[in-house]
Amino acid sequence: MNPLDLILIDDIRAASRQMVRELGFMDTTVAATDHPPSAVHTILEIGIRGPMTAGQLADFLHLEKSSVSRMVRKLIVSGELKQMNDPDDARFKPLALTAKGRRTLAALHAFGRRQVSGALARLSEAEQRTVREGLMLYARALEADRAANAAAALQSVG
Repeated sequence: MNPLDLILIDDIRAASRQMVRELGFMDTTVAATDHPPSAVHTILEIGIRGPMTAGQLADFLHLEKSSVSRMVRKLIVSGELKQMNDPDDARFKPLALTAKGRRTLAALHAFGRRQVSGALARLSEAEQRTVREGLMLYARALEADRAANAAAALQSVG
């Protein structure tokens, strides 16, 4: 690895850590809620994508199923989520937002939009587009790398 690559990598890592801090993910609760980051992501993803099982949620969020089960139980007890029954398959128990969960989702969207809007207001239109494209490219590249590493790990086992 040449020194320029190392500088680029370290700059991206530093920016990623700063974004995590600025977005509040180092706090015990996130986005002006009483929920930890994983619960906030759960509410957002179920709200955006619709009902999901705990297993689907674990896969989507890249979390251990046991951690998701504990978090889901807490969100059900707090009234944010409800477990539905599938009339065709009793083993299939999709999770959906309750009315309280939908209110929390709306508050999360409002909070996040204010936060991003405030930051983007400090940039030109061209810079805003650059941020959008760069983040989307970086997220896709991280996903592709994770998938490639998972596939390689499976091949080495089998």
